[in-house]
Amino acid sequence: MIHLIYGGSGSGKSAFAEKLVMELDSEKKYYLATMKVFGDEGFKRVQRHKELRAGKGFDTFEKETLDGFPSIKELVKEKNSTILIECISNLVANEMFRNDGIVHPEKVVGKIRSDFVGIKNCTENFVIVSNNVFEDGIEYDDTTKKYMKALGDINIYFASIADRITEVVCGIPVEIK
Repeated sequence: MIHLIYGGSGSGKSAFAEKLVMELDSEKKYYLATMKVFGDEGFKRVQRHKELRAGKGFDTFEKETLDGFPSIKELVKEKNSTILIECISNLVANEMFRNDGIVHPEKVVGKIRSDFVGIKNCTENFVIVSNNVFEDGIEYDDTTKKYMKALGDINIYFASIADRITEVVCGIPVEIK
């Protein structure tokens, strides 16, 4: 099962995703954390997420990008496993805004898609968390619009292969698919 969980910042989507994973009957649980830490606020957020998942039996991998990360097939040792990725919006930003410059959005989308090819065949459950950054009505600069386009495209990709989609609004899960 592939389950896309979507919502705004602070909506409760991470807590919902972890609760969902805990309810699944999996031999192994993997947590792929993608946040690049900037400043005290970012550090506190990461610490809060670590505390939330403490004692839940996750094998945690903290990777800002997928460079040098084993493929999903190499990572997963048991077919009856669950992978939780937190979160796609961070991964898109990290892949796009590199130390050596800005990567074209289509290349970012292509890279992420290719990194996740074959997910259905290597793990029983894959839970994907992503952000809704599209509804604030603010007019952004061209670079931010390109990021939003890449995130939108990758969200559409994961939605197209997902068995289930849940939007979390104010801590309330709303089933979309």
